[in-house]
Amino acid sequence: MSDLDQLTQSLARNLKRWRGERGFTLDALAARAGVSRGMIIQIEQARTNPSVGTTVKLADALGVSITTLLDREQESRVRVVPPGQAVRMWSASTGSHTTLLVGADRSGPLELWEWRLMPGDRSESDAHSEGTVELIHVTGGELTLVVDGESHAVPAGSSASFEADAPHAYRNDGAVTVEMTMAVSVPPARRV
Repeated sequence: MSDLDQLTQSLARNLKRWRGERGFTLDALAARAGVSRGMIIQIEQARTNPSVGTTVKLADALGVSITTLLDREQESRVRVVPPGQAVRMWSASTGSHTTLLVGADRSGPLELWEWRLMPGDRSESDAHSEGTVELIHVTGGELTLVVDGESHAVPAGSSASFEADAPHAYRNDGAVTVEMTMAVSVPPARRV
């Protein structure tokens, strides 16, 4: 079984499990996530690999991290994620990419990401659930962070935090690669 097949199976199993634990019907999760009922059924039956955006919406609606939805194993007190098990969530032909390094769910999902944006590339995100906060530390280049239509320059060595419950984007308007680390904290989902 390929890594992609294993990831698809893990997502199917975990989505169904977390939906059940939250007491969400297919319709309730579809409404909370803004994802069609049919798409959720296909994901739970391991018949499709959803986009990063769809996966984020489902994780936010369930109040769990993306890591939890994709995790192949039960978590123990300490979880070491070798480089080969970090999940590449998005990539572009130019070399830009995001990698989910690790996540946790104790007090609401918390995720740690590695980002690389090549010159001229951008990644856009829909608004996350209310209370979601992102922390960014830029280690190379200058990131243009756009939150709710307002641009903010974040040069190498600088950090930024923002409430991610508004549309936002990460852009590289410069001539050198932007490298950054990002932490995302999502509030726990409330039961219906």
